Amino acid sequence: MPKVPESGRASRVTIRLIILQILVVSLLLTLGGRLWYLQIRNGDQYTAEAANNHIQQVVAPATRGSILDARGVPLADNETRLVVSANRTDLMRMKDKGRAVLARLAGVLGMPTEDVAAKVRLCDAKTPKPCWAGSPYQPIPVTDQATTQQALQIRERAEDFPGITAEPTAVRRYSGPGGSNTAQVLGYLSPVTDDEVKEAKKSGTPLMSSDQVGRSGLERQYDSQLRGKAGVTRYEVDNLGRVIGKARSDKAVPGANVVTSIDARVQAIAERELDQAMKDARKETDRNTGTTYKADAGAVIVMESKTGRVVAMASNPTYDPNVWVGGISAKDYKALTGPDSDYPLLNRAIQGQAAPGSIFKVISTTAAVAAGNPFTDHYNCSSSYSIGNQVFQNYESKGYGPIDLGQALEVSCDTVFYDLAYRQWQKDGGNNPKHPADWFYKTAHRFGLGKETGIDLPGEVRGRVPDREWKKRYWEANQESWCKQGKNDDSYAGKIAKENCESGMRMRAGDSVNYSIGQGDTLVTPIQMATIYAAISNGGTLYNPTVGKAIVSPDGKHVREIKPTSHGRLPFDAKLRDQIDGALAGVATQGTAAWRFQGWPQNQIPMHAKTGTAEVYGKQTTSWFATYTSDYTVVMTISQGGTGSGASGPAVRNIYNALYGVDGQGKVDEKKALLPHPEARLPKIEKDGSIEAQHIDAPSPSPSASSSGAPASGSPAPPDGPSASPASPARREEDR
Repeated sequence: MPKVPESGRASRVTIRLIILQILVVSLLLTLGGRLWYLQIRNGDQYTAEAANNHIQQVVAPATRGSILDARGVPLADNETRLVVSANRTDLMRMKDKGRAVLARLAGVLGMPTEDVAAKVRLCDAKTPKPCWAGSPYQPIPVTDQATTQQALQIRERAEDFPGITAEPTAVRRYSGPGGSNTAQVLGYLSPVTDDEVKEAKKSGTPLMSSDQVGRSGLERQYDSQLRGKAGVTRYEVDNLGRVIGKARSDKAVPGANVVTSIDARVQAIAERELDQAMKDARKETDRNTGTTYKADAGAVIVMESKTGRVVAMASNPTYDPNVWVGGISAKDYKALTGPDSDYPLLNRAIQGQAAPGSIFKVISTTAAVAAGNPFTDHYNCSSSYSIGNQVFQNYESKGYGPIDLGQALEVSCDTVFYDLAYRQWQKDGGNNPKHPADWFYKTAHRFGLGKETGIDLPGEVRGRVPDREWKKRYWEANQESWCKQGKNDDSYAGKIAKENCESGMRMRAGDSVNYSIGQGDTLVTPIQMATIYAAISNGGTLYNPTVGKAIVSPDGKHVREIKPTSHGRLPFDAKLRDQIDGALAGVATQGTAAWRFQGWPQNQIPMHAKTGTAEVYGKQTTSWFATYTSDYTVVMTISQGGTGSGASGPAVRNIYNALYGVDGQGKVDEKKALLPHPEARLPKIEKDGSIEAQHIDAPSPSPSASSSGAPASGSPAPPDGPSASPASPARREEDR
């Protein structure tokens, strides 16, 4: 075997040594670079982070600002209670995850153990509510109703309750005076989540993990102003957690106060009258079916006609917003959200949608005039109207002969509007339109329907104008199911499905005539109709409804008034406005609402009204009552409540009686009037920033409808007079 020369072996060893040296130098350079980066380039950052490891933060939540009514009376403020909280981090370190501690705590508090455990479990996709949706690292309130004795037991036996605290804490209080709760308008609070803390940090408006945020209503709308800024004290601690000094302290900044246009006295009466109207409606019988009305939901709005400010807004069914304070129980949560709850969290004044019935006819009247039909011409009010094989009935099949559009509004003649809509449908091209004018649909959009009013409350819905564009989208979304249903189904429903499959995108004659009286696929909200009728009252300006009136800083030095703003004008001139205004006055004096306004001081306070009874497929009729004076607009609706004047009429009359101080004989007593004129001023703000609440008396029970001059709910409508001439139309209970 040949021998390897020594020179070759030496060269290989040299190469290996060089490579090894390069590796060592590279590693040293890398290590040196890394040390330079950590100690010099980012040295300050890591020094600060290391220091923070020895700093503990103590957070003092900011005092949340109050929500006040227009007179300065608190609707939502704060009070000090004994709050028992659990530190979930401490509990999770225990062998049994804190079960024994929570069981002992439940015994002291007199609560079921499962309810206490539910309070401290974290919310996720699989965990049923109630649960803790806030940060897992902050104290979780178990109850804010602890007694002094219970708090002392917990604090004196601290070894039995590790991770549990009992301390006086400021908590939210909802306490509308006079029995009002204003629940859906005020909203409620709940703890901030970790995700919200992260998002807020990105947006530059940081949240603390201990913060509570508004989840609905005014609490959500004005959350950033109400919340304030939490105070943070930073302590330096050693490795054993002992405090060795104070690093820095930031004082808490209390939140601003929100003054609203709500008058708590009027709010209390509106809530009570709506509730009573629904109870009374449930005693009445539907003449068509023989069953009693269900009256399962309702809403009422009292609005300043000239500004759009909301004086009262009630929704029924309602709830006590205090159930959210300190964490909601499983029982209460189910009562608010369960399938049998009727969903009281919904604010039906801005989220309830229904066909408007005949209160829509002011829109149809405006559209008809715009299409070239003079207001003062005469149109035949027949007892029925036929299109092909389909017959559309007037209410109770009554006819009034030739009448003008003003009288058609007074007696709410359906057939006049059927004919106007059908003739316009023909002009637009019938089933084969080329360039349809669509006056009836375009006018509804110009009245503000099909979009939000812009009210300063979250969650407002748009309603629906079933125009050609909507018809097309609806057909595209449902064509497949209609075609499938109608393929082999010879039943009535199957035939309808087949027809919709083939021509559901078309605007048919029946669609147009139903639409003209506020039926069919049209959906509106009470706030939309209140905005429209307020605009008729004030001459045509569509105001954005507002509940907030001013933001007042904690020290009272800065006041930002929330001025009324407009989003348009109604599409009529002054002449047509006055003609419609006169017709609506006739509704209150000699038309369908006259029996509810008997004895009203019309010469002193001119009243205007429009009644509506909307048919809903598969349900009982919806009651609508829209009214206004020069000062206020009041709109009430009751789902499955019956007729407009029959169900809602007495309640609306009683609200006006309270506003203006009208007694049973129709006399005005301003000393008894709650709010004869809208409150333009803000409540007095003291030098220390406190707001002086004006004296407020709890509203006395409203006079019954019968004592006010109108028949009580349930009384039959006055019979028709001996003649039903166009000049003096007979009073009727309602129309469809």
